[in-house]
Amino acid sequence: MFSINATMPVFLVMVAGYFLRCIGIFNEEFIKAANKFNFTVTLPALLFQDLAGTDIQKDFDGRYVLFCAVVTSLCFWGIWIFSRIFLRDKSVVGAFVQASFRGSAAVLGLAFIQNIYGESGMAPLMILGAVPFYNIYSVIVLTFEGGKTEDGKRTVEGQGEDFSQNLIRALKNMITNPILIGIAAGLLGSLLHFYDYAPVLVTKTISNFAVMASPLALIAIGAGFEGRKAVAKGKTALAASVIKLIVQPLLFLPAAVFLGFRNQEMIAILIMLASPTTPSCYIMAKNMKNDGVLTSSVVVLTTLLSSITLTAWIYLLKMGNYL
Repeated sequence: MFSINATMPVFLVMVAGYFLRCIGIFNEEFIKAANKFNFTVTLPALLFQDLAGTDIQKDFDGRYVLFCAVVTSLCFWGIWIFSRIFLRDKSVVGAFVQASFRGSAAVLGLAFIQNIYGESGMAPLMILGAVPFYNIYSVIVLTFEGGKTEDGKRTVEGQGEDFSQNLIRALKNMITNPILIGIAAGLLGSLLHFYDYAPVLVTKTISNFAVMASPLALIAIGAGFEGRKAVAKGKTALAASVIKLIVQPLLFLPAAVFLGFRNQEMIAILIMLASPTTPSCYIMAKNMKNDGVLTSSVVVLTTLLSSITLTAWIYLLKMGNYL
């Protein structure tokens, strides 16, 4: 019951979004606008609020943040090397890597932790250790792998772009990424003790935007669910989903247990490793000349399957007295 109560309310909101789309209340324009609004406004506001509202200097756990950063980096580079070696279709490498390692840690992570503990808990520190790398690494792999044919050669649109041009483009994408801007602003706000001095008028306005992030994202994920796309690139999408939901937590949860992480620390690590692929992957993949069909397939599959896998992981951790 603990496991079901932790996961089902989150997924029922997604189901509600899908139902509302089916009966015509939501349409494609709403889904696009909601995803863009989440990506550029509510999620940065939520990250800012959580980080700025945390006394980083007092509550900072360097070992925990370092663990999240190292594990995220190992997952990314390991999957990129794996895909470069084993994927026959080199045109999908960027999309495959991003969809396999990048979870919805910020949105779903906060939703799960708040649902279980009633507060964000260790989520801000997990976000600090993982989410910046999610975005930085995604920009890097999509920049260097985008615009390629199956044999790995550049398409006409991608021709003439050498390493330095790709690097400059990647840096530009990082600087303008709303999520990274929200994280940087939140860290600065924490160091300056923003919430100790900011007027209520400002903090409540930020809170009103931030509180929309999780429910609106869950509604948009459900409303955007398209079963047919889940089988568009079946084997490759399934491989990415298995890596995202099973392989990563299987490899790194034992390390978290060994290092003594428990309760909110552990649930945040679980969400970092085993949450479904974030819908923003699709937007980035499409905009950076990577495979959007594969990305959307993985988003759909991981969102669907994680209702089972996350429940199972939470059950196992609870039975082991790690939650």
